[in-house]
Amino acid sequence: MAESVIVVGVQWGDEGKGKIIDLLSQRSDYVVRAQGGNNAGHSIKVGDAEYKFHLVPSGALYPSNICLITGGTVIDLAVLKAEINSLQQAGINLSGRLKISSYAHVIMPYHKIFDMLYEKQKGKHAVGTTGKGIGPCYSDKALRIGFQLGEFLRLDQFKDKLEHILKIKNTELSLLFNHEPLVFSEVFDEYNHQIAFLRDFIFEDVESDLALALDNNKKVLFEGAHGTFLDTTYGTYPYVTSSHTLASGVSAGAGIGPTRISHVLGVVKAYTTRVGNGPLPSALSDLDSLNFMDNIAAREVGTTTGRNRRLGWFDAPLVRYAIGLNGIDSMAIMKLDILDQISKIKICVAYKLRDKIIKNPPSLTADWELVEPVYEELDGWKVDTSQVRSFDQLPDNAKKYINRLEELCECKVSIISIGPEREKTIIVNNILS
Repeated sequence: MAESVIVVGVQWGDEGKGKIIDLLSQRSDYVVRAQGGNNAGHSIKVGDAEYKFHLVPSGALYPSNICLITGGTVIDLAVLKAEINSLQQAGINLSGRLKISSYAHVIMPYHKIFDMLYEKQKGKHAVGTTGKGIGPCYSDKALRIGFQLGEFLRLDQFKDKLEHILKIKNTELSLLFNHEPLVFSEVFDEYNHQIAFLRDFIFEDVESDLALALDNNKKVLFEGAHGTFLDTTYGTYPYVTSSHTLASGVSAGAGIGPTRISHVLGVVKAYTTRVGNGPLPSALSDLDSLNFMDNIAAREVGTTTGRNRRLGWFDAPLVRYAIGLNGIDSMAIMKLDILDQISKIKICVAYKLRDKIIKNPPSLTADWELVEPVYEELDGWKVDTSQVRSFDQLPDNAKKYINRLEELCECKVSIISIGPEREKTIIVNNILS
């Protein structure tokens, strides 16, 4: 049995990682968020209640868990404060349980402004960002003009640095976009107000605590944000996020070596979706869409953005490649129930690019746009699976579908989800001891 597990998205995000993290959190001691920002979101349904997480690790629903936000993340202080308040008002006490690394970088007001201005400037080439300042914050981190969270605890240091950086940013806003400057006193006062609330959650030893927990054989769950093909290096660039979304990126963002990881669980939908711009080779045709649920019925509206996700058939070359990039040990297949009433179900088994069959995704987005899916078709099962609780109880054609996905992806399935509720889950193999 594994003692430390990374949960990573295998497609373009929105795979249902939140539910899997929630299930595994029951057996965990620590739950860790290690990259990305509040441009990611996890929804978890417990009875009639639904909780939406953007920065706080979703393991917070279990009172025995210690929740860590480590140095690879970028944080919007106002969003984090509001999320903590909302959870505590719902009876989820985070005091002494939530620890945020002083290494994490902070999203400043000009980051969100630049995010929107650059998107507008790109016109038809816009990426479709969430506009939450994630990319500009990571850019400033790389440019070495970012703010680490720990700096906000040292008032004089923060004040001096803010005066210096704000001059640079106001010059850029003025000369590049003819935008009015930000007022130093307003920014300074706002962030002092936010940090006063968050001060008790910020620590310098978060990564050391994590290493010690692993040394002591604590069960640690790492919740990845986004999905493999939004990775800033290996995703469908430039239609990607601004952090490393692979399992190795989670490891780096958490400040631990890859040898400390026991199991990598890849979360994948029983079909494919993506939100925002960029290629989707297995996108449903207009005719296929008539037989598929609409976005609301299929629960395919973004947690963070509220945007409808684009829908497609299962893309085996995409998933198989992601399994290699992440070193995935097993898969969790999500939302099998959405396919319950479809008579004929397609699986993309290869791509055709310039009349040549290829089995892996191309590296360049220009080629992605030209890719044609090669499909095989399986009979559907036309039976409601939402009450099934074991693999053996699944309809025969549903079993055949899962088995075919395992063959095509060259990876075993550990978990099957047939609804958003915790109990609507089939455990094929236990991950955490």
